[in-house]
Amino acid sequence: MGDYLRTTPETTLNDLNPVLVAAIHAHIEKYELGNIDSSVLICCETTSTKQKKGLFGGKAETVLTDVILTPQWLIWAMSKDNEAPSVLSARLRDIQVQDYEKSEMYKLVQDTGLNISGLRTDAVDLGSTFIGLGSEPAAQKFRTMLKETLAKA
Repeated sequence: MGDYLRTTPETTLNDLNPVLVAAIHAHIEKYELGNIDSSVLICCETTSTKQKKGLFGGKAETVLTDVILTPQWLIWAMSKDNEAPSVLSARLRDIQVQDYEKSEMYKLVQDTGLNISGLRTDAVDLGSTFIGLGSEPAAQKFRTMLKETLAKA
């Protein structure tokens, strides 16, 4: 398994981490993404805890990732321990999604989540990112809904 232990419950927009929600709303306003709140299909919040390895494995680290899916947008926000959150978004028609477990990288580092590739809202060049997800039913539901919504976009 990878360096992180991940848990992903389904939640509502109102129950996501308030610091991340504020950052998400600022991002939505900055990039004029519209009224996202009324069109949310699913929200999940993943807590990723870095596993200490060996005697001198370093300190534990926690990363919180909120993902929001609408009929047009994928929005994700991340915050590590006490650092300021970062928010990214992409119009569904501009991205491709791959289960990380089916990627070449999985052979090197076993983990769970999604590879997102394409054009992000704030970018001029194509890029890719990894969104870590747990193995819970909520994470599987999110994957399925994302792929189904992406096919319709």
